Order: sequence, then structure tokens, then C-alpha cells
Amino acid sequence: MDAHLPLLRPQWAAPLPLGVNAAMSLRQGGASTGPWAALNLGGACGDDPAHVAENRARFAAALGARPVWLRQVHGARVVQLDAASPGADLPAADAAWTRTPGIACTALVADCLPVLLAARGGQAVAAAHAGWRGLATGVLEATVQALQQGAGVAPADLLVWLGPCIGPQAFEVGADVLQAFGAPATQQDSLHFSYRPRPDGTPRWRADLQALARVRLLAAGVPAAAISSATACTWTEASDLFSFRRDGVTGRMAAAVWRTGDAGVLRR
Repeated sequence: MDAHLPLLRPQWAAPLPLGVNAAMSLRQGGASTGPWAALNLGGACGDDPAHVAENRARFAAALGARPVWLRQVHGARVVQLDAASPGADLPAADAAWTRTPGIACTALVADCLPVLLAARGGQAVAAAHAGWRGLATGVLEATVQALQQGAGVAPADLLVWLGPCIGPQAFEVGADVLQAFGAPATQQDSLHFSYRPRPDGTPRWRADLQALARVRLLAAGVPAAAISSATACTWTEASDLFSFRRDGVTGRMAAAVWRTGDAGVLRR
């Protein structure tokens, strides 16, 4: 990887298999200015397209792989990528998987949860964009199923990394979000939701995206010991991370995982 571009290196629950690598971008090291400064990788958030193109080229060079940029819609569709996949303008999807070396499955985020998955045997990888809508719709279950059906990877043979997202102390939601997850909209705390009404008495809760994702992954058959989580909160770490809820107009980060196609050192 390019040492001149700051990247977050995921800490996995176990060493990644040989020939698999992963990274997530931070705000630093890009060409964008204003609210998108500096390494904005999102093409649909108002930034200068020339700046986005330059930032994406820098990110790809740092990875040493070709990121494929999904048209994310907060849904549960999963696509398979290969060498013929275009870099962008794919059909709407919020997750992707591949067996092809050099193709980086990539999720754009700015509060939503990026989820990276890798087969313990190294034969396939996947990335998912998991906001609350995607989680409730089943994007993680669909991604696990796609890896099982398409690459023969059993859920028990996966490693999963939950990246930085808006944290449970900052993610305010309404009753509609609780209902989407089957939680009762009462004034009592519910599983993965804590009741925090506004000063005017309007009912509001704080939601834990990573905890909600873990429940979904466990139900899909991924072992608890195979799931690791980043601790950073996009809302609070403004110098390193973009946050849509905090800033409104802002950039996007990317989490990517790819097969290198060669044997390297074990990575964590």
C-alpha cells in the first residue's frame, strides 16, 4: 500500500488468509476542498467530479487493486464482481462479492456501517454497505448467502469486520426504526436501542448499528468469535471521518477488501 495515503487497517478476529487484504480510507490525503475535504470518494454528494476521480485514483493506487463503486440505495441486493465489471455505474446494489484477484469489493459510507467479509480459505471476499435500512432489509444475510451459494463458503468459515459508523451515543432514531427491527416502540429500553427522549418529550432512541449487525450475522451462521469491530465513531471523530448526520454536506469514505492473487504475509 502507498504509505503516503493514510488508511485504516482493519483488525480482524483472526489473521487474514494469504492473498487477502483490506483497508478503509480516512479523510486525509485527497484533492477535494470545502465540506468534502480531502479524500472524498463519493460521486453523488455534490463534490467536483474531477476531484472525486483524482481521489479514487489515489485510493486505487494505495490499495494496489481496482475498487468497484456500487450504486448504493440502502437495499439488500448483492452483485458478483469479476474482471469484466465496470468501475462504476453498476446496477443498484449495496453489497458485492468476488473470487477475482485484483478486484476490490468496496462500500461507501459516512455514518452507515461498512462490513467486510473474507473466507478463511481466501477463495472469496465481500463488502456490504449497511445502514439501518439495509440491515433491516437483510443485506448482511443476503451477502452471507451469496458467498455460500456462489463461492461455496459456509457461514462458519467467514471472517467479518464491522468498520467505523455512527456510534450508539450519537445515532438518534425514531419509532419507525425500532419497528423495522421488530422492537416495541415503548418508553423502555429495547434490545440494541436505548430510550432518550428529546427535551420537548418527543420520543427518540439511540441505536447501536454494530450490535444490530452482529445479531444478523449470528443468525446467518457466522460465529461470534469470527466477528471483529472498529471502535471509532464517525460522528465524534471529525478530523478523521466523514459524518452525514454531523455535517449534512460532506464526503464519503470507502472500505475495501480484495484478493491479491499471491501469497504474502499474514495480515490482521
